[in-house]
Amino acid sequence: MTTPTTPADVIDRFTALLLAKDMAGAIELFAPDIVFEAPFAAGTPARVDGRDGMREYLDGYPDRVDITGFPAYELHETTDPEKVIAEFTAHGRTVRTGEPYVMHYIAVLTVRDGLITHYRDYWSPVLAAQAAGELPALIESLEARA
Repeated sequence: MTTPTTPADVIDRFTALLLAKDMAGAIELFAPDIVFEAPFAAGTPARVDGRDGMREYLDGYPDRVDITGFPAYELHETTDPEKVIAEFTAHGRTVRTGEPYVMHYIAVLTVRDGLITHYRDYWSPVLAAQAAGELPALIESLEARA
């Protein structure tokens, strides 16, 4: 397989690795100094720095969420050739509960020299907590912040 270099190639490879549950391979697509941001995060970090931080952040991901497909996927180019916007839906199941997992994402990614240097991920922590059977805990943590 050729090494992905364009943002579209890198995102395609990343999603393929997620489906294959090859987290080590997926993590290698992150630059050593990647910045990951999740502006809507609740119950998870809103920012993760570095490849090692991403390794920790994604540790055990396939044991929590079994992604089986990305039935809706659209990539939008921007005026910056290193930046793309990805709209996608992930389908699968939450491993702990067996509940269906359907999550809609919008991600803004910067790819330089074949590596993801910045990843801003917009997703719903409410839907994730609901699928995981953790909605009451999420609500409690949000109320504690108020």
